[in-house]
Amino acid sequence: MRIYAVADIHAKPSRIERVRAGVKEHAPDVLVVAGDICSYVRPRDVYSHLNDMGIPVLTVRGNSDRLWHERCLHRYENVTSLHMREVIIGGFAFSGISGSVPVPFRTRVAFREKALFEKAASTISAETILVVHPPPYGALDRVLGRISAGSKGVAGLVAACAPRLLLCGHIHEDAGIENIGDTLVVNCSMADSANGAVIDFDREGGKTRPIAKMV
Repeated sequence: MRIYAVADIHAKPSRIERVRAGVKEHAPDVLVVAGDICSYVRPRDVYSHLNDMGIPVLTVRGNSDRLWHERCLHRYENVTSLHMREVIIGGFAFSGISGSVPVPFRTRVAFREKALFEKAASTISAETILVVHPPPYGALDRVLGRISAGSKGVAGLVAACAPRLLLCGHIHEDAGIENIGDTLVVNCSMADSANGAVIDFDREGGKTRPIAKMV
């Protein structure tokens, strides 16, 4: 299984073309877009481009993606929302939680997120590939290189469920790779010259573990 993961496209044509080039270069089995796909309006233009990539595309919404955008997805056979659902591709389980509400010095997935996370936790296991928009608080979430602005709710979910891989974005200036216990966290934001991340799975000791690189 090879995943090509990106976030923060923000409907920019140059970033869409970089995603298209990345799909061609890295030949992934699935493209994951961890939020901020669109720019508040006209989502169909962006989703049409993603649908034409020729591989399954899994998405969650970020703070620039409106709730009604998901109602457009029935038009696109290759694009699927992961919000509060599990999708199996190649024997790997993907789950996601949409949303992002920036508040001072941190981010919430939703204003009333406790029940949302409790429901999500019941479906997440150590084998899950979890996709959210904001990074967990304290990991790949530094604004101005020093202020953590991630989600404490996501951090709590990682601590409680330990999914093997967490894909996120949102904090443009802190894209990268970091481990939280047994969870590999990848902030795959496309800001500046970054082109997201490629994640492959390696079998070791009878288990598969993700190996990521920024591209």
